[in-house]
Amino acid sequence: MKKIDKIFFKTKSMPLDLYLEKVLYDKTVGYYQKKNPFGAKGDYITAPNFSNLFCEMITIWLISFWENLKKPKKFNFVELGPGNGDFCLSLLKTLKNFSEASDAINIILYEKSNKLRNIQKRRIKSSKVSWINDLKKIKKGPVIFFGNEFLDALPIKQFKKYNENIYEKYVVLRNNEVRFKFEKIQKKHLKKLKNFKLLNKNGIIEYPEYGFKELKIVCTKIKKLNGGVLFIDYGYKIRKNIDTLQSVSKHRYNQISRNIGDADITTMVNFDLYKRYFSHNGLLVENIISQGRFLQKMGIIERAQISSSKMSYNDLTNLYSRLKRLIDPKLMGEIFKVIFAKNKKSKFSLAFK
Repeated sequence: MKKIDKIFFKTKSMPLDLYLEKVLYDKTVGYYQKKNPFGAKGDYITAPNFSNLFCEMITIWLISFWENLKKPKKFNFVELGPGNGDFCLSLLKTLKNFSEASDAINIILYEKSNKLRNIQKRRIKSSKVSWINDLKKIKKGPVIFFGNEFLDALPIKQFKKYNENIYEKYVVLRNNEVRFKFEKIQKKHLKKLKNFKLLNKNGIIEYPEYGFKELKIVCTKIKKLNGGVLFIDYGYKIRKNIDTLQSVSKHRYNQISRNIGDADITTMVNFDLYKRYFSHNGLLVENIISQGRFLQKMGIIERAQISSSKMSYNDLTNLYSRLKRLIDPKLMGEIFKVIFAKNKKSKFSLAFK
């Protein structure tokens, strides 16, 4: 049976988010279940794949948060979507310089892909690390969640508003080809869009219903166990009402309806929507800031200067080229944003003031 037939086995039409869930995460045909998409030989590269400095800044922020929580003897750090394990490996390396925090931390990797989990387990050999595929299994706190390029991979619904008419995008299989169509919105979805004030403009409205179900658990854990969540991703603060769905294969843009199950599909993150979602679910949200500003506030330039003091010219050039990629507004510095949501009792705001 062809991949496309497996996706449309029970129906020839489905909402966009259900289609994305299947092509990305299905156990037999899903993109993330079959391959390692990271690195030069994959489809894309993320910050932890090319910069240890990036990982160090997140680790320092994490340790500072733990200190602000009055250094509990044990705490959980949960990485959402740990990819090929690069961040976790860097975290473990940096923690060797902070023995008290290292003794306290329990690292949990939340990974839905069997393929990526196996890659992580081959690379990460530490008794501090465990894996889960259900966030409800987290029972103890405090708990600090972190996700780099996690939100953009969550399946979304798309709606089109034109004056008073609102439609939902569906994916259909016609003549063995994937097509898109719009159908009148269901009342249950209309209420959700109204609650988040997403209907004040004409255009395309993107709504991560699948993601909100997962994040509901994150919010509940933070409220009950104390802690917070830090997300870094590409996106925008002011809603654009445009179609941001995009696909990439082998570091090049790919047509959405091509290479199904063999190409990544993501969207730009609506950070204002996530801010409202976290607030709606009882968390306190700090200012949304750019990745460049966050990393500079954390001291990445100063850290680069210290690291480069005894480097060769080639290594020095390489280090600062990677640093520029992270913080330059024309590269990743501005398009990537950082959002931090926390328990309302928390006073921690490092890098966000």
